Amino acid sequence: MTLATAPATPDRSAAPAPAFSILCVDDEANILSALRRLFRPHGYTVHVANSGAEGLELLDREHVDLIISDMRMPVMDGAAFLAEARKRHPDTVRLLLTGYADMESTVAAINSGQITRYISKPWNDQDVLLTVREALERQALTREKARLEALTQKQNDELKSLNASLEQKVEARTAELKSAHEKLKQNFLTSIRVFSNLIELREGSNAGHAKRVADLARKVAVRLNFAPAEVQDVMLAGLLHDIGKIGLPDDLLAKPVSHMTGDELGVMRKHPITGQAALMGLENMRGAATLIRSHHERWDGQGYPDHLSGLAIPYGARVIAVVNDYDDMQSGTLSPRKLKPAEAIALIQQNRGKRYCPQVVDAFLDVIGSSTENMPPPMNEVTAASLRPGMVLARDLVTRDGVMLLAADFVLDENLIRQLRELEASEGVRLKIAIQPERR
Repeated sequence: MTLATAPATPDRSAAPAPAFSILCVDDEANILSALRRLFRPHGYTVHVANSGAEGLELLDREHVDLIISDMRMPVMDGAAFLAEARKRHPDTVRLLLTGYADMESTVAAINSGQITRYISKPWNDQDVLLTVREALERQALTREKARLEALTQKQNDELKSLNASLEQKVEARTAELKSAHEKLKQNFLTSIRVFSNLIELREGSNAGHAKRVADLARKVAVRLNFAPAEVQDVMLAGLLHDIGKIGLPDDLLAKPVSHMTGDELGVMRKHPITGQAALMGLENMRGAATLIRSHHERWDGQGYPDHLSGLAIPYGARVIAVVNDYDDMQSGTLSPRKLKPAEAIALIQQNRGKRYCPQVVDAFLDVIGSSTENMPPPMNEVTAASLRPGMVLARDLVTRDGVMLLAADFVLDENLIRQLRELEASEGVRLKIAIQPERR
């Protein structure tokens, strides 16, 4: 094969080329030398092979970006070589050197070897350089595109993983905050119950009154579709509605309202205002404090301290008024004779629309008359000697003096059981401890 070079043309490839590697395959040494001289000044690394087999062997050893192969070679022609090179190294750019007489073979090479372009002989050096440069630039762009796509995919995967991790951390932190909030809420409610029990220490035989009022008032509020925050205000107000009585004399607290003198009634009727004032400094208690002030107002306007009537009375205060009187009627607080539950209910019905809000009375009667609402939870009463770790209190544990030792739903452990047994031994009394039945 003879080397023919066209007349020189202006150098359009003077720009420096990136460091690419080229493999030139031809069975004629002078062709390989010419190609080496052509490419080396432009910064390319040039490998040569004098047969297709040698070219394949070199491809397995060296990284090659572009292959230029002659078409006519013994044993393995350019079409067969480039086809095998494509199978082994599909990312390489493949160019074919061919004469006009080889067009049929060239078409076969294009089909089997998927060559990028063929170069006719004799060639123009500058055209060859531009062809190689353009082919390698496209190759570089393709590889950069693939690299960027892979990088983008990797970054997307990392971002997805980060988002998932972040979501897990947010969920964990949210759960942690929710747990802390619930703990604070429980501690807050426990503190309120403790305050309520301290108040009831003054009331002696009427121990448990505040808790009964709070529980029943909460149920009535739920029946009336109060919002959750309003239900909580009703419950808190029920627990602390008598907080203003702390400063009253013992003999006045022990006297039924029906036996009080005018002056004594005047002193007694100040306790709703005193109770509100005691709680207004606590932001979470302001709603409940308003209900405490108004829980002795009457529907007909004959109540105290502000003589409110009808819808002017806060809704929650109307609920507490009914429930509070219902419990007081049975404890002898309103009159010396303690009424039976049925008698107390009948009296409340008689005062529907007079003393009490009609809607509240109807809801109260629904709650009282509902067997599911009015049925006490199943429980077993045992002594401290029968307690075992893991048992759960079915109701508040209260001493005969009205002091709450433990709240309902408290889970007993060995230390608490030991203390309860020591208390029974030191006081010489048997505590009535209500225990929830074991779950199976």
